[in-house]
Amino acid sequence: MGKGYVIFVEKVNDAAGLNAYVQKAVPTVMQSGGKPIVFEPNPEIIEGQWAGQTVILEFESVAAARAWYNSDSYKPLIGERRAAADSNVVIVGEFEGPGA
Repeated sequence: MGKGYVIFVEKVNDAAGLNAYVQKAVPTVMQSGGKPIVFEPNPEIIEGQWAGQTVILEFESVAAARAWYNSDSYKPLIGERRAAADSNVVIVGEFEGPGA
């Protein structure tokens, strides 16, 4: 079983509000065994459209990533993020195909 990743692409509308959310959210990630591995406020767009900054969180598995997102410690914070940024969020698994 490979790692699980939560990927956020965010158009920030309220930087102070998003910062307040981040201060509360990061400890929930760490308590769930996850870790932030990417924060890029200005990604280099080489094709297509991109909404804004990119954040990637790594977990031991997709199940662990889902458990964090749906946890009692993180779920109440989702509204704060949505109030501060327009977000696209996905959970994906590590590539485990041939040759990996």
